[in-house]
Amino acid sequence: MARPTDTSTGTAPTTDHGPGGSNGTTRRRFAGGLAAVVTTAATAATVTTATGTAHAAPRPAGSPARRAAAPTVAVLGGGVAGLTAAHELAERGFDVTVYERKTALGGKARSMDVPGSARGGRRPLPGEHGFRFIPGFYRNLPDTLRRIPFPGNSNGCHDNLVASTEVMLARTGGREDIRLPFRSIGQPPPVLTPEAFLRTVTALAETFQGLPAHEVAHFAGRLLVWFTSCEQRRNGSWERVPWFDYLGAAGRSENYRQLLAIGITRNIIATKAEVASTRTVATCIEAFLYNAMGRGADGEPDRVLNAPTNEAWIGPWVTHLRSLGVTFRLGCAVRDLRLAGGRVAEAVVEDTSGARRSVTADHFVSAMPVEHARTTWNAGLRAADPQLAACDRLRTDWMTGIQFYLTEPTPIIHGHVNHIDTPWSLTSVSQAQYWRGRDFRADYGDGSVADCLSVDVSEWDRPGILYGKTAKQCTPEEVAREVWVQLKSGLNDTGRTVLRDSVLHSWFLDPAVSPGGPRPENDEQLLIHPVGTWYHRPTARTAVPNLFLCGDYVACDIDLATMEGANATAREAVNALLDAAGSGAERCTVTPLYRAPELEALKRQDAWRYRLGLRNAFDVG
Repeated sequence: MARPTDTSTGTAPTTDHGPGGSNGTTRRRFAGGLAAVVTTAATAATVTTATGTAHAAPRPAGSPARRAAAPTVAVLGGGVAGLTAAHELAERGFDVTVYERKTALGGKARSMDVPGSARGGRRPLPGEHGFRFIPGFYRNLPDTLRRIPFPGNSNGCHDNLVASTEVMLARTGGREDIRLPFRSIGQPPPVLTPEAFLRTVTALAETFQGLPAHEVAHFAGRLLVWFTSCEQRRNGSWERVPWFDYLGAAGRSENYRQLLAIGITRNIIATKAEVASTRTVATCIEAFLYNAMGRGADGEPDRVLNAPTNEAWIGPWVTHLRSLGVTFRLGCAVRDLRLAGGRVAEAVVEDTSGARRSVTADHFVSAMPVEHARTTWNAGLRAADPQLAACDRLRTDWMTGIQFYLTEPTPIIHGHVNHIDTPWSLTSVSQAQYWRGRDFRADYGDGSVADCLSVDVSEWDRPGILYGKTAKQCTPEEVAREVWVQLKSGLNDTGRTVLRDSVLHSWFLDPAVSPGGPRPENDEQLLIHPVGTWYHRPTARTAVPNLFLCGDYVACDIDLATMEGANATAREAVNALLDAAGSGAERCTVTPLYRAPELEALKRQDAWRYRLGLRNAFDVG
């Protein structure tokens, strides 16, 4: 079995197709299966992680003879999905090469240096696509974090997670901000009956000021309907209903619409409640509530990293993968996947100079974002598997981060702030308070920066309050000024001055974004979830026997574009590859979202009612 080869590896001659060698499609995705040979030996020893799950023992790079005999895999994409697939495959004895179009690994999860910001031997200021948020209901990604060695940590990179203790909804117009401690719900009742569930949700919702009691009761009732709905109803009915309609938001108060329907949906899930699938939104809310109740969770509901992402996670991960024998080829954009004999015979990649080359392997794993992956699926590939063509119906939108560097520590709260009334749907977190063992002034920048306020901008098509333009219409400088003003509109409007212009040192906007001008561009968009999206999401296994898909757009139970979804689908892709290869290696563990056992009988009853065309028993209108 041949090692993945291209002209940059120096291991075998390859074909250079030249600028006209592609059939006209662009960018990249992933691959699958032939034989197994040495993979059975990889299961001889296993290790048990802190979660008690058995995994194939990590394998060193090994001798050239062993690597020459190993099945080869080309992983196309170096984000969370691609690195997860490489990790699982390398532990099982496969010879893995990762091809990434950018010159950095980690995808949207990575942090990056602010150019020209370092002075006096310090590291550059840390920028990022958007802040990291790793809730406790994630189970697969935390397992991977535990398996990435980190000096001084008994649980690897997982020990770099720090729990927040509260969240704040910042209101504008002089209204008091709403602060919610994560432990306010407490432990759930011994038995989660419908009555106990309603009391729990009502107690939480009552902390939202200005909501009438009957609207709180209605919201709790709608959640109970979801929690007791069978999978057939969730997939067949609620996937087709917008969250806004499901909540009956149109006929209720402005506070109800803004707090429980529009605001949270837009800010947390980066989509619009008026069109977002109830299945997607309610799945996320269900997971958060169980997490807050202490059910089926890996940790606290809101966790962040204790350092810039590359320092706390991505860098150690890449180092570990290299130790397992994984090879990385950066600056290699996949332009085409070519079939021969019903299998992917080669991937055509383009380097930073524009030269195109052929990459061959036994298996291909497409681990790119959907907007880039589908441009690599030519007509022949789409004919071979119709689910690839269905991905054209998936939609992406802008959700991008900007960082403000401050000369004084500014820990607004110990958690994330949802600036719920801002036209650009901002969320933020003050990061220095979490970076234990680091002195921001001593470690980063020019010595004068003490904090980083990292902000996500979720709405790019609504006019702002400073220039009256959408974010896409603004120049980067105007985006920064507008975001700063919108932050202050909610934080400085009740007699306190939380953000002062005098402490603003500088800002950094994700370089993937080019707003302003006649054609604004965003090279790293986010999958969104309008009604019906679920039906167009592909599975990890394709009809092409050596091509596999992973990424946050591939179908999984979390049904939301997340790092957890990217990690879980990479595990599914590796399992499909192992099946196709006839491998005896242990399969990856894929942990589903938690389901309360007390409610299973009600879901079975609902399945019976659904088959008869009846409403959910708690759906009283």
